[in-house]
Amino acid sequence: MLQEALREIKRGTAEIIDNERIEKLLKAYFEEGKTYTVKAGFDPTAPDLHLGHTVLLQKLAIFQKYGASIQFLIGDFTAQIGDPSGKSATRKTLSALEIQENAKSYKEQVFKILDPSKTEVLFNSDWINPLGASGMLTLTTTFNVARMLERDDFDKRYKSGTSISISEFIYPLLQGYDSVHLKSDIEIGGTDQKFNLLMGRHLQRAYEIGKEQSVLMMPILEGLDGVQKMSKSLNNYIGVADEPNDMFGKILSISDELMWRYYELLSAKTLDEIEDLKKGVIDGSLHPKAVKEDLALEITARFHSKEQADAAKAEFEKVHANNQIPTEIDEYSSDEAIWIAKALVDCNLVPSTSQARRDIKQGAVKIDQEKVNDEQLQLSKGEYILQVGKRKFAKLKVN
Repeated sequence: MLQEALREIKRGTAEIIDNERIEKLLKAYFEEGKTYTVKAGFDPTAPDLHLGHTVLLQKLAIFQKYGASIQFLIGDFTAQIGDPSGKSATRKTLSALEIQENAKSYKEQVFKILDPSKTEVLFNSDWINPLGASGMLTLTTTFNVARMLERDDFDKRYKSGTSISISEFIYPLLQGYDSVHLKSDIEIGGTDQKFNLLMGRHLQRAYEIGKEQSVLMMPILEGLDGVQKMSKSLNNYIGVADEPNDMFGKILSISDELMWRYYELLSAKTLDEIEDLKKGVIDGSLHPKAVKEDLALEITARFHSKEQADAAKAEFEKVHANNQIPTEIDEYSSDEAIWIAKALVDCNLVPSTSQARRDIKQGAVKIDQEKVNDEQLQLSKGEYILQVGKRKFAKLKVN
């Protein structure tokens, strides 16, 4: 069991610092039933999580399976500063109300993956606020400016003359102090968090708490394009709060190659089970589309339900395999004849008329399942089913 647990914990990781300590913690769990703590921090900078965020949550769920008590830390205090990791400029701070609302949303979403009975939801304002000026000054004496400027993003900004606020220097210290207060055994985060994660080890040593946390780093998940990291700003993301039909369809849209990356980082299937799927695809006994559908069903069911996932699959087959209209589509109306490009904008199918014209040129626009070629088309009195691409539909009634 110990070796199986270690294999699952190491699965998909980018780097582990002090792996020996993790092995000792797991050995103590299997032999003596001793639990241990694993910390992961999330700054509530947006109301919704996407699948890129859930890479860490999946890893936390694996740790729970093998004896860990999870410290799910919402950085409500540090979010007011803004994590400088990877940033080329000082980030805009959030209001207390925005942070509170986003944190509430996070709590609702994470327990679709984590076991609530083995998870402690924490807010770092609870111990950072009481630090006060004296405690904050003591914290700043544990690290020097020269060491801080060794950090890659700070180094680049300093050399280019780009502004770095003092508060941004404070951020990694505060994240590290979270590990001091919580006495975490292990902390996990993305590869972009390495400096902050190591700060936790440094400060646990500086404050002499009797332990130094191990650090486990996960890679950044690629988005739907398979190239850039999953991001809302790049519109290549799958949101945890996406509707079942959208979630299922987006997962099926990824490439066959990227599918295995998603299986490794997001699926609850074991490594042996995933290896069997790969062998099946290679020897031809399994079709890649069927394997991808299983992944889409698993993830959609995780954030919704098995029934909704099955319904999403049936709807996808109806629309895409059988070329039919979706069961439920939004309805709009116009009081007069309307230009096709404006109709697409008004029906929320495209963001602008220029985009609409581009989509028409590319053959991506259909009316009543017939391709549109005329960019100047006027829609007169009647009812129309408008379609952009494979997944965007709307019903328009022109009076």
